[in-house]
Amino acid sequence: MKTITLGFTGASGLPYGMRLLECLLAAGCKVHLLYTQAAQIVARQELNETWPSRPAELAAQFKQRFKLQDDMQLQVWGQQEWFAPMASGSNPGDGMVVCPCTMGALAAIAGGMSENLLERAADVMIKEGKKLVLVPREAPFSALHLENMLKLARLGVVILPPNPGFYHHPQTLADMVDFVVARILDQLDVPHQLMVRWGESS
Repeated sequence: MKTITLGFTGASGLPYGMRLLECLLAAGCKVHLLYTQAAQIVARQELNETWPSRPAELAAQFKQRFKLQDDMQLQVWGQQEWFAPMASGSNPGDGMVVCPCTMGALAAIAGGMSENLLERAADVMIKEGKKLVLVPREAPFSALHLENMLKLARLGVVILPPNPGFYHHPQTLADMVDFVVARILDQLDVPHQLMVRWGESS
């Protein structure tokens, strides 16, 4: 069972993050979920959902939604919970994704700020040489955004903007979301059947 840290920030694109969470749990991964206050605002705007500020309450809400039998499969952490496993290089897990990722969070990670648990967890992934995937949802990118992304890419961080392809002829918005989520899962080596791969028949 892979252990994945998943961060939600205040960028638009939370449906990508929620679908990714669903797929990780369905694949049997253990997920450590981090979410910012801005992500709560985006959840109301994009998903028509109210997320509680207390991590334990959000964990209970998601465990019921995804019908989890194992209470330990999904753990939700507050941004100042420094004793969370992913805050230390001795227990980083197998990978981390920030989806969606704001330019502010990306800049903080590029600068090694580590001022909250999400930033610290990302810093740990970089220093331990673990897979870190950032899904920046912004357009257009400024020169500063691009410089920060290049800095992180040179450190081995995967920069994966949510750019859906159309060669698989998506019929719904969900198909377009799944295209991006499939690419993220591939980076984590988590098996899925979200879409037909290039060169394969349906």
